[in-house]
Amino acid sequence: MKTIGFIIQKEFKQIFRNKGMLPIIFILPILQLVILSNAATYEVKNIKFAYIDYDHTSSSRALVEKFNASTFFNVLTDFPSQEIASSAMLSGEVDVVLEMPTNFERNLLKEKTAELSITINAIDGAAAGVTSGYVNQIVQSFNKDVRMSIIDTSKKIVQPVTIESIPSFWYNTTLDYKTFMVPGILVLLVTMITLFLSGMNIVREKEIGTLEQINVTPIRKSQFIIGKLFPFWIIGMGLLTIGLILAKIIFNTPMLGSLLLLYGYTSIYILVILGMGLLISNFTDTQQQAMFIAWFFVVIFILMSGLFTPIESMPKWAQIVTEFNPIKYFVEVVRMVLLKGSDITNILPQLLKTLLYALIMNGLAVWSYKKVS
Repeated sequence: MKTIGFIIQKEFKQIFRNKGMLPIIFILPILQLVILSNAATYEVKNIKFAYIDYDHTSSSRALVEKFNASTFFNVLTDFPSQEIASSAMLSGEVDVVLEMPTNFERNLLKEKTAELSITINAIDGAAAGVTSGYVNQIVQSFNKDVRMSIIDTSKKIVQPVTIESIPSFWYNTTLDYKTFMVPGILVLLVTMITLFLSGMNIVREKEIGTLEQINVTPIRKSQFIIGKLFPFWIIGMGLLTIGLILAKIIFNTPMLGSLLLLYGYTSIYILVILGMGLLISNFTDTQQQAMFIAWFFVVIFILMSGLFTPIESMPKWAQIVTEFNPIKYFVEVVRMVLLKGSDITNILPQLLKTLLYALIMNGLAVWSYKKVS
């Protein structure tokens, strides 16, 4: 234990002497958490809206006012023709064009039906789908108002039957996307920092030639590995603490579950990441190689973790692949514990899989590390 303690002490001194590493550990995670949590949003706002009004009636103007009153649309202008509107959309000036045909009001009042042409810029398919939902909601609201006015003017006694649904939003009552994103960004930071630092640290010993000197000492392989990786385990837990504090102070993220449970799971998860970093360093000779390989796997793991896109929306083969993704389990656990207040029985499947992952990764890392004495 005394030998391990000396190695740990040496590692901490080496970390804090490296002025280039300190900002990566302490400054970048804070900036990334604050910036990414505000920038990574599923909301679609300030949609550039234009219209073509061939009818010029009170009904067509009322429909445009509906869009103008919405907080999601920014009504810019009206176009005299479809050709000019298409040219504006081609140049990126507008995102949505609503075309109201001639006799729009007459058909609506007399024939009880009318057609609208709605053109949406769908380069971003996800944003276009959300925009289409907003458009349909406004049109349906306008349609309801028109039906009510027709009934009033005809003086009918029988009122239309309406069914009103009252949704109940659990775990995120205000529907704030930051409540969903902040825990995920926290996972991202803990993963990237610990993986990159642990992988590059041992490779750095190779580059400067000190690893060979350590290998010929009586220090056992287990002592060396524990001493090298333990400081980054401490740093990972420290990053989690800093992230939780910032999440509560800046974003007021709910923390309904046990933080002790979250720390316990994170302590196991970081062992997985440290094992990956050690495994990468065993097969690389420079820090650049270690960085490229680590970044390659991190990008894949993050995109297939459910952090930004639901796993249920992925192809079946991708859903199967995500079962081997440790970041997926960490994202699920953090959101379950913080937002739902889940206990250990709820996260037990993720906990067991992560523990198995930690044993496998660290076993492979230790086995592949060659110590020449």
